Amino acid sequence: MEHDTTTVGRSVIPGAGPAPRPTERATLRLRGTEADEPPRYAPEWLQLREPADAAARSHDLLDPLRIRLADPPRRADGLVVHDIGCGTGSMGRWLAPRLDGAQHWVLHDRDPYLLHFAAVASPRSAADGSQVTVETRRGDVARLTPDALAGASLVTASALLDVLTREEVGTLAAACAGAGCPALLTLSVAGRVELTAPHPMDEEITEAFNAHQRRGGLLGPDAVTVAAEAFAEHGATVRLNPSPWRLGPGQAALTEQWLRGWVGAAVEERPELAERADRYLAERLAACAAGELRVVVHHSDLLSLCRPADGDA
Repeated sequence: MEHDTTTVGRSVIPGAGPAPRPTERATLRLRGTEADEPPRYAPEWLQLREPADAAARSHDLLDPLRIRLADPPRRADGLVVHDIGCGTGSMGRWLAPRLDGAQHWVLHDRDPYLLHFAAVASPRSAADGSQVTVETRRGDVARLTPDALAGASLVTASALLDVLTREEVGTLAAACAGAGCPALLTLSVAGRVELTAPHPMDEEITEAFNAHQRRGGLLGPDAVTVAAEAFAEHGATVRLNPSPWRLGPGQAALTEQWLRGWVGAAVEERPELAERADRYLAERLAACAAGELRVVVHHSDLLSLCRPADGDA
């Protein structure tokens, strides 16, 4: 690979940087897994980002979600939550202990390795001590139907919308609307970052990274706007809240991986940036190592409250 000897080209944990293959996307596509195919998201990356994700998710969306889950009355056997593109299960670990009542989580991902991690590390009790159970399913968000979500109380996802196409987001919105269940979709990239102190290349890298995010018809930073429109077209009430990562000296390992992936994707999109980007990254990494760098990576959380189907949650 070109620039392998540069700061930009050094290895990045899969998921933190550009996709190993130009056409490979998240951990959702249902297809055969070749033996030599690298994972799109490594457990190491998902575990590294989990504390920052947990701190970033919008707590303000939880109260309207709880109200919706309680009205109409919940199922006698508890909530059924479908977590799409679950990765190592960080959403369940964050949300299940914040909801009352028995819960059954259905974890969806295309990667059986990640599904194993998610199942093993899933929470066992809800906020009020009720039981939480889990099952796993390999699957593809593009194939979701209202039938696949029959009986669902809630659909959740993290860092999902921005790696979908407009058609796939429409499929997801239609499936949730058809099943009459709300959706809590968190941590979609917003296309904006802030680094302290500002640097002349910040804007160039951001623009190139955002263009990389839109490759192959993916929505990237446009995802939340497109998703809000898609859910609203089905009569849902949609709420959006910011959910930024705020990274400082205490998150240096995550910041380093994020920087390498962010700059690496920008250079993959615009190779002519490589020489200047390598110097830029070296400077930023030095500041990170010295505890002088602070980064805000902007994300958005979306809560869609679809109309209940046939009066059921």
